[in-house]
Amino acid sequence: MANGNAVGNNLPTSFARYVLGEARGVSVASTGNAVATIPILSGGLTANTGAYIIREITVMNANKSIATANVIVLTTSDGNASNNASNATVLSNVSAATTKWQDLTLSTATATDAFTAPALFVKVNTAVSGGTCDIRVVGTPVNL
Repeated sequence: MANGNAVGNNLPTSFARYVLGEARGVSVASTGNAVATIPILSGGLTANTGAYIIREITVMNANKSIATANVIVLTTSDGNASNNASNATVLSNVSAATTKWQDLTLSTATATDAFTAPALFVKVNTAVSGGTCDIRVVGTPVNL
């Protein structure tokens, strides 16, 4: 008989794709660096304890159309775009509340590099008044 808890007993490294981090209710209402923090593995990863490969970053669950917002996800909180996990992306597909979503375009470094930053940071380049969304990072833990 199969063990009904087989998946529950596996660690994140047992899966090819795993939700590495998520930020809910991210405000895109004003521009700025580090408007939201996305802790990796719920804050359980430190720069010395592991690495991960980012496979996708998805914006979803907006409270309204945020189709003109422009965001970028970075590995540092200083707004330096050379530390990007994604490219700056206009959220043109997120044109209605809750049902629309969009994957951000990943940076060139994301295609070849494993990351060790314990958190990722959302920078809003172009704001949408009153707009919020959720941002989810999915990837592969390399080691923990």
